[in-house]
Parts: sequence; C-alpha cells; structure tokens
Amino acid sequence: MNSTKIRTIATLVGIATVLGAVSFWIGQQAYNWFPPQASAESIEIDKLFSFLVTIAAFIFLGVSGTLIYSALFQRAGKYDSSDGPPIEGNLTLEVVWTAIPFVLVIWIATYSFQIYDRLSIIGPMEHNHAMAAATRPESVEVGASRPEPVEQIEVLSRQWAWEFHYPKHDVSSTELHLPKDQRVQLVLQSEDVLHGLYIPAFRLKQDIVPNERINFEMTPIREGIYRLRDSQYSGTYFAAMQANVVVESPEAYQRWLKMAAAQPPQVAYNQAYDEYEQASRKTAIAGWKSIPPAPPPVVNYPGPKASED
Repeated sequence: MNSTKIRTIATLVGIATVLGAVSFWIGQQAYNWFPPQASAESIEIDKLFSFLVTIAAFIFLGVSGTLIYSALFQRAGKYDSSDGPPIEGNLTLEVVWTAIPFVLVIWIATYSFQIYDRLSIIGPMEHNHAMAAATRPESVEVGASRPEPVEQIEVLSRQWAWEFHYPKHDVSSTELHLPKDQRVQLVLQSEDVLHGLYIPAFRLKQDIVPNERINFEMTPIREGIYRLRDSQYSGTYFAAMQANVVVESPEAYQRWLKMAAAQPPQVAYNQAYDEYEQASRKTAIAGWKSIPPAPPPVVNYPGPKASED
C-alpha cells in the first residue's frame, strides 16, 4: 500500500471520526427538543430518538459534505465539455454501499424492537386478538422488575370529553391524577368513535377503539401538571378534547382522593359542549353542521375551570 492510499484512508478515518463526534453531539441535543421526561417510558423513547437523530445527522453531514467538496474542488474546467472517463462498475464499491445501508437498517430495527419490547407496546392486531392485553413498560430503573399497578383507573372518552373513574375509591374526575413513582393501569374505553390517549410529556400514545377495553400501564416519575390530548381526529371539537394530568406525591394523591370522594357529583365544564351551545343559539350558522357533543360529564371533581366558574 503506497503512501497516497495511506493518507487517503487516514483522511477518511479522520473525517468520519469528526463527523461521528459532531453527530453524537447533535443527537444529545435532541433531548432538549421534547417536554420534560415525566414517565419512566419517556426515558427509553428519548434514547431511541436521540439514537435516530445521531444516525441521521451523520448521514446528512456526510452526504452534504461530499456534495459541497465535489462542487468546490472536483469541478470540470470552465470550457471543458468532454465526457468523463468510461469507468465501469466497481464491485467493491457496490458491495460497500449495499452492505452499509443494510447493516444500518438492521441496527435501527433491532434497537427499536428492543425498546418496544421493553415497553411491551402492542399494536392493533394484538389488541384484536387479545382484547384486553396489558402493556407493561419498564419501571423507573431500566432492567428492574415490573411491579404490579397500585391503581386502576377507568378512562372514558367521548365526543368531546375525558372522564376518569377510580373504582376503588368511587371517585370520578375530569382531571387525571397519578401518584409519582408508582405504576398505574388505565382501562381505556370509547363511548362513540375512535379516540387517542396522548400525553406528550409521557411519550406514550394509545388508540382507544370503540367496543373494546384496552389496558395500558405507565409509571409517572416527575411531579407537575401535564396535558392530555386526543391524538385522533374524532370530529368537530376534537381539538378541545384536552385534560390536565396531575402527577403528585403518593401522600398528596391520597389526600386528593379523599377530598374528591367527599364532594357530591356535579356537572363539569366542557369546552366543546359550551361552544356548541353558543353556536346553536346563533340565527345564522356558518360552516358545516356538527353533531351535538355528549352532555358534560357529571363527576366528583370537575377541575379548576368548573370551580372558577
């Protein structure tokens, strides 16, 4: 091997090393692109996303750098209109550029499957064959044993409101309250159409299929108030179908349950129902006709909006 080839290989290795370091740094910045990690599952999902960003950044920088270098230093002369050299296929190059994407795709698929397997996320086919198959994500410490849920919460979705029922305490609420560092099981049900439970801070989304009960487990790890949204287009007012997710200490969670249980059921404020009623009172209705929303939920704890009103 002559000195020219050695220098070329050394240069390529050096460039790949620099690109790898820069790509890894970009991948680490991806952790700042999301809301705070509020569940144990979010840690695993963010690792996977950071890994994908690192790979994508390396490919983008490598391809862009090659194109820029070629455009600047490998251009034909100003008046050179001749054809390039008649180079035939290079078997080594073809094997390399076939093998690298193949290995890369297998690597990404394997790592993604390992993450999903640890989270035990199941798709629609599994739901159809196992009507109430429960997901079992990792606990707070990766690799630790998976504890049994300390609480089972029934989640009722309808056009366009969320309602949460705590059967052990006979409590219903329009806010989802969860104890920190303790596994909970949500029993998801839809009373009309397809809905989607999505909490961005938890990095978890689950479709809610009509006429099915879907068990879904999670472990909140960060106290705070987060937002639950409907990830499926479920009709006219689906954007208003949101609710607070309150993660609090186990002691505060028990106090909230006792406080809510002592309150008589009352009608909760519902944005979709309120907007529909206001629109229906107008003499001229613009836009497409909408189906009437379901009546507002009747719950023990209607949330801060109802209290303020």
